[in-house]
Amino acid sequence: MNHLPEWRLPVTTTLVVSTAIATRDFQDVHHDRDLAQSYGSQDIFLNILTTTGLVQRYVTDALRASGEDIDLAGIALRLGAPAYPGDELVFTGTREGDTVSVVGAVTLGNQARGDHVTATVTLR
Repeated sequence: MNHLPEWRLPVTTTLVVSTAIATRDFQDVHHDRDLAQSYGSQDIFLNILTTTGLVQRYVTDALRASGEDIDLAGIALRLGAPAYPGDELVFTGTREGDTVSVVGAVTLGNQARGDHVTATVTLR
């Protein structure tokens, strides 16, 4: 089993809003803090398309940095704890053959709130 290097990504308001717009997700919970809070959310939060893209980036960057020329065949993921502005996503992964298991945990300061995403990435 091969461990991928850790990747830390600060979650900012700009990241949440701009990636929602870039993925054409105009749901108000990704843009409007007051409205998101009125629905019971702590704040605006990352959308699933952004999370999928971040998992893809983590895996491809890590493997290509080690000199591999890889393509992805598929990503299966499950969302967990929301990722809000002010949080940090901490991605870790392990590779076994043509499969990479990824966890993106949500932290606020030194306090882990749980996994934002768990994913299995299949390589081609």
